[in-house]
Amino acid sequence: MPGILSKIAMFARTPQGRRLTQKARTAASDPRKRAEAKRALSRLRGRGSGHR
Repeated sequence: MPGILSKIAMFARTPQGRRLTQKARTAASDPRKRAEAKRALSRLRGRGSGHR
């Protein structure tokens, strides 16, 4: 049974996975989208460390 990383790697090789990868790269190059993602990650990290 393949692990989660193997499944992700297999999905990334499919046409749909390639489309999503390209979409993510495009979004990452946009400064506004990058800032949004950074804020979202910081919120998630804050919750994960026990701060409520």
